[in-house]
Parts: sequence; C-alpha cells; structure tokens
Amino acid sequence: MRLNDDAAAPEAIDAAIDRYRRLVVVGDDAELARVLTRLLRADRLDVEVGYAPPGRTPATRAYRLPAGWRAARRARAGTAVAVPLIRDDAGTVLAGAGRWVPVDGSVVLRGEGIVDDAALFDGDVAGVLIEPLGTAPGLRAGIESRRGRVRRWVSGRAAQLGTTGALVVRDGVYGTRTVKRSTFYRHIEDWLLVR
Repeated sequence: MRLNDDAAAPEAIDAAIDRYRRLVVVGDDAELARVLTRLLRADRLDVEVGYAPPGRTPATRAYRLPAGWRAARRARAGTAVAVPLIRDDAGTVLAGAGRWVPVDGSVVLRGEGIVDDAALFDGDVAGVLIEPLGTAPGLRAGIESRRGRVRRWVSGRAAQLGTTGALVVRDGVYGTRTVKRSTFYRHIEDWLLVR
C-alpha cells in the first residue's frame, strides 16, 4: 500500500486495516503518524504497526527502534508491545516530535506551558519541543534554546500551552492556523508497536 496521494490515504489505510492484523509503515514519522491517526479515528488500535524508516528519526529514538533493513526485518518478524499513544486536541497522533513555535516571524513564543501539574514556562521562550516516550507516563516536553537544544525535560501525561499565538508542528508538518491553546496528551488506549 502506498500513501503518496493524500486524498486516497484514508481509504487505502481503511482497506488495509480491514484485511491485515499487522501494518508496516515504510517512510518518515509523518507517514507513521498518518497511519496511527487513521487507526485512532477508525477505533482500530488493535492492529499491530511496524515501522521501517530509511534512516534515524525522532520516533526511532523515542521508541528505540532500528532504521533501514534492520527495521524492515524487525517490523515483519518482531513482537508487538503496547506503547503510549500521544495525540493532540485536534485528534492527530504524534509519532516522533511536536513543537510549539512562534508565528509571523516572531522570535519568541509568549505564554504559559504546563506538563501535568508542573510549570514548564511562564513568559517568553524560543519554542517548546514535545516527544512521546515509549513508556509511562507518555510524553516529555522541554523549552528549546535558540539553537534548538533542550536543557531540562519535564515528563507527564499531558503538555498544555496557552499563548498569544503559536503554530503547532507535528512530526515536521506545520499547522495551517495560529492557535491560542494547544494540548498533547496520552490517549486512554495504547497502540501496538512491533519491536
């Protein structure tokens, strides 16, 4: 199954999940997120998902997966384990890395960020990086420096942002509209990752 055509992707995924108990995603984190989002919306998180990207990605680091031919072999022959499913308030799954970034050429993101009950920031920051974890509690978030590095991580089940305006970046794909609030959180049901 190829998902190159965005319009045909939901139908192609639906056809595959009706026929198979295991899907293998060959592509990048955005394609993995697209498949997981479709499984979430179709209420089919019981389908096992293998991931075989050509190179290292944020998702391979988060879930400690190989890349290339080793990933393809493991995706076909490995064992599925339940891992936390991270999604946002728009119902889109986060596979590798999410970001809250400033809008309109601004250099700072103004607002407040919270992970569970812990304050992540209150004021101005360059941006926020959110990553899924392969285990509980589910995700971690950190303030990015202007160089893109995170010095301190805060782990939890949910990361929330209240701001004057931000863009949400999900697995390298920029959102199309400015948001004043955004949340990434652990879904009540895990997904089945082949390891």
